[in-house]
Amino acid sequence: MSTIVVSHGLQAREDSVWFPAFRAELTRLGRDVVIPNLPGTDAPERDAWRKALSEAVAATPEDTVLVGHSIGAVNVLRLLESHDPEAGVFAGAVLVSASAHEVGYDLLASFFEGGFDWPRIRAAAKGFRVLQAIDDPVNAPDPLEHVGILVRELGAVATVLPAGGHLGAYPEDHMELPEAVALVRELLPAAV
Repeated sequence: MSTIVVSHGLQAREDSVWFPAFRAELTRLGRDVVIPNLPGTDAPERDAWRKALSEAVAATPEDTVLVGHSIGAVNVLRLLESHDPEAGVFAGAVLVSASAHEVGYDLLASFFEGGFDWPRIRAAAKGFRVLQAIDDPVNAPDPLEHVGILVRELGAVATVLPAGGHLGAYPEDHMELPEAVALVRELLPAAV
């Protein structure tokens, strides 16, 4: 059975933003959805978050799609960067409102230190999808710059929405994001 593992963002948890509706829909379709509550959500630490996400990942990466929102998407990139493809390649990764480089939040700067080893990340998953709203205030002034980097470096397929802000940030709790479900389904074509 395929597993979807979600890495939430800053000040979030498994019952935040679009995660409940996302989990409900994919569970209804017969998928196992794991959303670990990452430690220190108000002041995340790069290594602690990567370790917690790694512990939540199933033993068979080829049946696993990783999903990350905001700094959680950067956490997914860091997990993939540290993953040995010899242990298996992940089915894919969906990066929602992802930053491709530091965006001015000192609290999160450590997640971007040293840049990314894009070829290593790309080798760790079969496919990448990016979901971004054009009016995202976090990835301002140009959210499309981040999308372009992710598409170029990862061979990702991008979906850009005309509106939606950061696609799930307070006070937008418990919204639905059917586009994220659709992107996961694209990465598991035989599954649902």
